[in-house]
Amino acid sequence: MEQNKYIPYSRTGDKEEDEILLEPFSYILQVPGKQIRAKLAHAFNYWLKIPQDKLRAVGDIIQLLHTSSLLTITAANYVIFIALERVLALNHSEGTQVYVEQLLELHRGQGMEIYWRDNYICPSETAYKQMTIRKTGGLFNLAVRLMQLFSDCKEDYTPLGGILGLYFQIRDDYCNLYLQEYAENKSYCEDLSEGKFSFPIIHAIQSHPEDRQLINILRQRTKDIEVKRYCVNLLEKFGSFAYTRAVLEELDKKARDEVQRLGGNPLLVEVLDELMSWKHQDVQPQSRKAVV
Repeated sequence: MEQNKYIPYSRTGDKEEDEILLEPFSYILQVPGKQIRAKLAHAFNYWLKIPQDKLRAVGDIIQLLHTSSLLTITAANYVIFIALERVLALNHSEGTQVYVEQLLELHRGQGMEIYWRDNYICPSETAYKQMTIRKTGGLFNLAVRLMQLFSDCKEDYTPLGGILGLYFQIRDDYCNLYLQEYAENKSYCEDLSEGKFSFPIIHAIQSHPEDRQLINILRQRTKDIEVKRYCVNLLEKFGSFAYTRAVLEELDKKARDEVQRLGGNPLLVEVLDELMSWKHQDVQPQSRKAVV
């Protein structure tokens, strides 16, 4: 039987059953993405210098876990255990411990994000950053820690992983609400439909606590394009996009300074340059130019 390239077949399962159980996974992977996590792993290997087969294996594990966070619970759990199966196949005594530690951190972060969303609680910026370092930074750190199991380099890259995780997530929050390219690849301002307390939303609510418009829009989980446009206009009016851009600039500088402190890494600098694409695009907020 010809294998579907989008299916992460279990080593012990039935292939036909896997194709049924993992159909949601296969569907998500067919949507084009930038594969930034794979690029980051490749960039870190400039320092760690592990064999290519181990690098590919770690990259596959990280891709599995990232995609699992977008799935329904049964499919997600199955993918998490397939990822664990692949960690065991790395054949290193510390692999499982690293995996469990980072998966716990990831779920602590993601769990708080879901708690805030479902209970309509706007977190502080500090709480948001802690959550993001656990969730997004935790996945980056899992990749690095697994790679280090096969490397002579034992440098502590946790601070850099945290900075990159923050930068990546806040950038994603900003792009989802502001940039035209996200409207073309995703539903228009989908974070509003999910009721998500993204970084610009948190700034707007915390800086204008007397104004209940944004929290009421999030409660609606709206798919109404005009309501979303109105929300984006509020974020612009409250200075939340400008504030988010300033934070992204600061995180970019912190990341570059940390890379330099660690001895320099041209591949990571290339990734950072690519992440800065949000800054160089001459686009209007989606409130003024939306694909619907």
